[in-house]
Amino acid sequence: MTGEIWTRRDFFRRSAAFGALAVVGPAALAACSKVNTGPVTLDSLKSAGKIKIGIAGEQPYGFTDASGKVTGEAPEVARAVFKNLGVANIEAQQVSFDSLIPSLNAHQYDMVAAGMNIKPDRCGQAAFSVADYSAKTSFLVKKGNPKGIKTFDDVIAKKAKIAVLNGAVELGYATDSGVPDGMITKVETQDDLLRQVKDGRVDCGALTDISLHDVVKKNPDAGLEVTEGFDPVIKGKKVLSAGGFVFRKDDTDLLKAFNTELKKLQGNGEWVKIASPFGFSQANVPTAEVTTEKLCQSG
Repeated sequence: MTGEIWTRRDFFRRSAAFGALAVVGPAALAACSKVNTGPVTLDSLKSAGKIKIGIAGEQPYGFTDASGKVTGEAPEVARAVFKNLGVANIEAQQVSFDSLIPSLNAHQYDMVAAGMNIKPDRCGQAAFSVADYSAKTSFLVKKGNPKGIKTFDDVIAKKAKIAVLNGAVELGYATDSGVPDGMITKVETQDDLLRQVKDGRVDCGALTDISLHDVVKKNPDAGLEVTEGFDPVIKGKKVLSAGGFVFRKDDTDLLKAFNTELKKLQGNGEWVKIASPFGFSQANVPTAEVTTEKLCQSG
């Protein structure tokens, strides 16, 4: 079996409290003055005692909580990395997801920490870190998984009804795996998917394990559980997808230092401790085959 890496914009978008952070669109960027146009060095960040990051207000990746704290998997991992690099604090600017890279290149901040998927078109605009996390596909099912659904082949064999987010990659996974259209229910939101499974209108809901674990955590009384994550096999090829942090292309030394510390966190178990409150697990630590180079070259 050969490996193929597919990418997606994001696994799920959910609005979060904005706190004091401003939402900046592309039109507003033109009116913003550039803070600095040269490469950012680790020494300059140490001297300043902080780094400014970009987020998109999406749970569980990077958002502002009810207390006004910028948190989520990516900001918390970034905090740990930069603490180890001697930079004590992070500040955040929230922009729309589509403005994350343009705002980065306009020097509104020095790194994107928003759970952004690594994909070729983005690699042409900015530099990605090593893969921060790898996302598996899972199913949301009733507790006990009464139909024993673990893969899309199980969905077909057991004639299970399945819910997917309209436009999400799981819809493609299902159809490309041979799930009949009549067994697929398309929904618009994560909450809709939860209700479909909870109310028994479908037997399972497909999404990333990251997002589904977040769903179950926020709905502990729903009587639902998440199946073990897996990489779908489409036309004999394993489908992989992963996200990372984003830097400007000129900031090569900063990116190199960041990658070194991120790999250490992933290798010593600290990454799982940091990310687990947001629905991530050891299964989301990228394997050796999930590389930024492959993700940037994949079609």
